[in-house]
Amino acid sequence: MKNRIKSASILFLLSSLIASSAIAQWVSSGLSGKYVEALAVNGTNLFAGTIADGVFLSTNNGISWNEVNSGLTNTFVHVLTVNATGKIFAGTDDGVFLSTNNGTSWAQVKTGLTNTEVYALAASGTNVFAGTYSNSGGGVFLSTNNGTNWTNASSTITSRINVQAFAVTGTNLFAGTDGGGVYLSTNNGTSWTAVSTGLTNTYVYALMVIGTNLFAGTKGFVYRSTNSGGNWTVLNASLVDYYTYSLAANGTALFAGTNGDVFYSSANGANWTKVTTGMSDPRVNALAVLGTNLFSGTNDGIWRRPLSEMTTSVEERSISMPGQFSLEQNYPNPFNPNTTIEYTIPQQSYVTIRIFDLLGRVVAVPVNEMKEAGRHSVNWAASQFSAGVYFFRMEARQTDGGPTQRYMETKRMILLL
Repeated sequence: MKNRIKSASILFLLSSLIASSAIAQWVSSGLSGKYVEALAVNGTNLFAGTIADGVFLSTNNGISWNEVNSGLTNTFVHVLTVNATGKIFAGTDDGVFLSTNNGTSWAQVKTGLTNTEVYALAASGTNVFAGTYSNSGGGVFLSTNNGTNWTNASSTITSRINVQAFAVTGTNLFAGTDGGGVYLSTNNGTSWTAVSTGLTNTYVYALMVIGTNLFAGTKGFVYRSTNSGGNWTVLNASLVDYYTYSLAANGTALFAGTNGDVFYSSANGANWTKVTTGMSDPRVNALAVLGTNLFSGTNDGIWRRPLSEMTTSVEERSISMPGQFSLEQNYPNPFNPNTTIEYTIPQQSYVTIRIFDLLGRVVAVPVNEMKEAGRHSVNWAASQFSAGVYFFRMEARQTDGGPTQRYMETKRMILLL
C-alpha cells in the first residue's frame, strides 16, 4: 500500500514538472556553472564572455558551445561588442582584445589605454569606445583604428567616475556611470554634457535605445527619456528592489535583466511582468536576442527562452490545433540506444523538441529550427545517457503570416541498456 502511494506521489510530481515545463519556462542552454557576464550576436553566431573562462561561441542557437580563447591572454571578459563589419571586441581586466575571424583568434589592442579594466564597449561607424574604471586614469577611450591605438575621450566628464554602459543612436553617444548618472557626447567624446535631470538614481548599469526612447537600468529603477536625456521619467516601481544590469529589445518589446529576475514590458517600460521561471540562478548579467529566442547570461551559465512565450498571453500560448499538428509516439519504444520521433505540422512553423529526464531537466534538444509543412522525423542517439524513463515535448508555432497557431504535446519513452 505504501509503495502504491509513493508511486502515485512520484507520478503526480512528474506530471506537475512536465506540465510546468509545457506551459512556459527557461531552459538551460549550456555553460552550466560558469559566470557569464557578456553576450553578443554576430549574424547567426552567439558569443558568451565569462569570468575566468574566456569566450565561448555557439553556431547553432545555443545548443552547443566551443571555447574560442586562442590569443586571449586575459579570460576575465566583462563585455563584448561587434561592429558593422563583423569585428568582435572583448573588454577584459587587461584591456581590449580584437577578433577579425569570428573568435578563432584574438589579438590584444590596448595601446593608449591608461586604465585596462574595461567594462563597457560600443562601436559606431569606424569608431570604438571603451568605458573603464576611473582609478588610475580611467574613463572613456576612443579608437579610430579598430583598437590599435586609444586616446582619452572623457576630459569633460567628472573625474573618478566608472563608466558602466554605452548607447549609440545617430551622432549621440551616451555613457552610463557608476554614481554620476548619464553623459552625452555629440562629437565622439571630445566633450560631454551631463544629462541626468529626473534621474534620481545615478548608478547606471545599462542603456538601451528603442526608436526615440532611451532607457537606463539603474540601482532601483528603469528610467525613460524621450528627448535624448534632457529629462528622465521613472517607470513602474515594480523594479524598485532590483539592480538592472542588462537591457535587450526585440522590436518594441523591452527586457530587463536584474540581480533577481528577468522582466518584460510591452508598454515602453510602463508595466513589467516577471518572466524568470525555470532558471537555476535568476541573477541576469547579460541579455541577447537571436532569432526567435532571448538568451540570458547568469552566474550559472546561459538560459534560453522563445520570445513568443513571454510576449504572448498564457491563454494564447496554450491553444493547440487538434487534427492539424501531431506528435507521434517514438519508435522503437522501449529503445536501445536509438529511437525515432515523428511529427506533422500543417504549415511552416518554428519547431522545438526537447527531451527531459525524470527530474524535469532538459538533456537534449534534437530539433530547434524552422520547418516546412509536412511530416518530419528525427533520430535521437542516447548511448551517452542512463537507462530509464524520459519525456519528449514538441512545441510548434506557425510563421507563414496566417492566424497564429501553436501546439504543445509531451510523450514518454523508455531507454533500455
